[in-house]
Amino acid sequence: MPTGLDIIFVVLSIAEFTIGILGNVFIGLVNCSEWVKNQKISLANFILTCLAIFRISQLLVLLFKSLILGLSLHLHLTYTIAKLMSLLWRITDHLTTWLATCLSIFYLLKIAYFSHPLFLWLKLRLNRVIPVTFLFSLFFLIVDFLLLEIFNDFFLNVYILDKSNLTLFIDESKTHYVETLILLSLTCFFPIVLSLTSLLLLFLSLVRHIRNLQLNSMSSRDSSTEAHKKAIRMVMSFFFLFIVHFFSIQVTNWLFLMTWINKFAKFAMLAVYIFPSGHPFILIVGNSQLRQTILKVLWHLKSFSKRENLLQIYR
Repeated sequence: MPTGLDIIFVVLSIAEFTIGILGNVFIGLVNCSEWVKNQKISLANFILTCLAIFRISQLLVLLFKSLILGLSLHLHLTYTIAKLMSLLWRITDHLTTWLATCLSIFYLLKIAYFSHPLFLWLKLRLNRVIPVTFLFSLFFLIVDFLLLEIFNDFFLNVYILDKSNLTLFIDESKTHYVETLILLSLTCFFPIVLSLTSLLLLFLSLVRHIRNLQLNSMSSRDSSTEAHKKAIRMVMSFFFLFIVHFFSIQVTNWLFLMTWINKFAKFAMLAVYIFPSGHPFILIVGNSQLRQTILKVLWHLKSFSKRENLLQIYR
């Protein structure tokens, strides 16, 4: 039977899931409607649309896993379901992470300016660099699949096949489990480095741009400066949320390693929702088209609410 803490965990998971779904569905609907209306879509909006779609899938996987852990832990201990959850989670997490990283690279190449030949070469080929970067990330997804097989074999041997001699066997298998966790963590190293590099180069480009404006006795509040600041805020927000997301996953895994039925690990999972649920709203605020659309939606909802209140008064 689920305890009170299990119920609280499930309720909080559903709340975070709902918030994330609303943000991602909104981004997907707005961009898809514009795509159909104009018969074309910009690279940035295409990345945002794909990101929203995969994040919806990621949130569904995360919610299903939360419901299993919160309401029926024994179901999670079946090998087939555990393997399927690990596979689906790794795919969706990988795709959303790299799409957000590609968005950071897009902001860098679109807004920053450096005279270095390599940077100029990449800038001129922006529409090719982003797809190639994403395709390159699929190599790490293959590596993840191979590592997940090791992880799932550990799960099968320890929690399914060797329950009768669990204490003796787990000491030998924990080493392989730890090594797998470390290797899986290393696959996130590249998007972290790329995002941090994009952030630092954007900041450096902004500093150089402001310095040039000051040397020419011009105002530092021009359109390029504002675009730099906006891009820096977007990349910084992604980088911060991704770091929180990354460490919350690691904490959850290590807590489950120490004690499989660990209620602290369940609540550590709540922090995993922050990235797929919170980042869409930062993207909405930072995108003028999405921001204007959501303001219109809120205005219509407010007007509808006022009309309903007036009708109730006159009745």
